[in-house]
Amino acid sequence: MNWKREAIEKLKNYEAHREALVCIPKEIKRLELAYTGIRGAATDGTPVSGGTSTREDMMLTNIVHRDELKRRLKEAKLWISQVDGALGVLDDEERRVLDRFYIHRAKGNVDLLCEELGLEKTAVYDRREKALWHFTVALYGATETE
Repeated sequence: MNWKREAIEKLKNYEAHREALVCIPKEIKRLELAYTGIRGAATDGTPVSGGTSTREDMMLTNIVHRDELKRRLKEAKLWISQVDGALGVLDDEERRVLDRFYIHRAKGNVDLLCEELGLEKTAVYDRREKALWHFTVALYGATETE
């Protein structure tokens, strides 16, 4: 496994996972409200052909969807916790470099880092490699392909 590439992918997907921590609870709430709006099946004693009703299907689908979202929310929280922990080991400069290269990528970030850090481009790229190495070790305990 290429741990460095895995670490880069984590950094590139960091903001999307952070946003999921906001969006998933809202979607769960929306589904809970929708569930209360699904009327129960009529109990008039008339059997429904096919064995199930559309309402029951809607209710079951809603429950399954909410359960899956709750599982994904737990997964996203754990994912963010792991990445935050690894980022927490880095110093401010290392975090800034990784943020500009991978998390908040934008045209001109290298030049901006050169200006902020008072370094030439080659030195900024060296700092990126060192910060990425440090982050990868903090996250996985390894940096080489195993």
